[in-house]
Amino acid sequence: MLPVPQADTGNGKGINHMIKIYSIRVSVFSTNCYVVQNTETKEGFILDPGDYEEKILEFLREKEVKLTAIYLTHGHLDHMMAAERIKAEYKVPVYCHETELSVLADPVQNLTSRFMREGYVFTAAEGLKDGAGFTAAGVSVKLLHTPGHTPGGCCYYLPENGVLFSGDTLFYHSIGNTEFPGGSMGTLSRSIREKLYTLPEETVVYAGHGEETTIGTEKRENPFVPATEV
Repeated sequence: MLPVPQADTGNGKGINHMIKIYSIRVSVFSTNCYVVQNTETKEGFILDPGDYEEKILEFLREKEVKLTAIYLTHGHLDHMMAAERIKAEYKVPVYCHETELSVLADPVQNLTSRFMREGYVFTAAEGLKDGAGFTAAGVSVKLLHTPGHTPGGCCYYLPENGVLFSGDTLFYHSIGNTEFPGGSMGTLSRSIREKLYTLPEETVVYAGHGEETTIGTEKRENPFVPATEV
């Protein structure tokens, strides 16, 4: 567990007086689905609801989250399979980077044809551009397009809270798989160096799988993408 500026006595991680971050383990791939909740208004948003929709819905009800939106870091099945049900339940929009819309709509690229009996497509998402800044549940968010794992893979940066949701771009001492359709090691390395390693080193990274880390830790210790290209 990483230290944070303000400890939280519940199941969430207190980042400042405004938000709590909760992690829900979903899918057979042990994906981290995150719920960010504004502690003042109880509004919140979800990142990467990969599966187990009943588990997610039960959690939202338990925490009395007033859901405002769903955000996807990319279109692989383990990050989006519960989005359709949650969208219908709460009548909220689903967003991703604009390039990833075609991945969501293609069962080969979204990997459902590989890991499921039948392919699945999701066409109800709305596309956002690289660098798009917006407010979600009263929280300032910036989308960073970080292709390499998928063509439209992205991260969501909360500058006022010092938090990055990195999806499958950057992990603790690791990086996303680049062997799936549309993946590229060279592209992913550039994304990490140019978009993520330029963030403040104390930025806490909440990855799509595994434990938390910081930008500074990965710049110094990540064996796959060193801070300086060799």
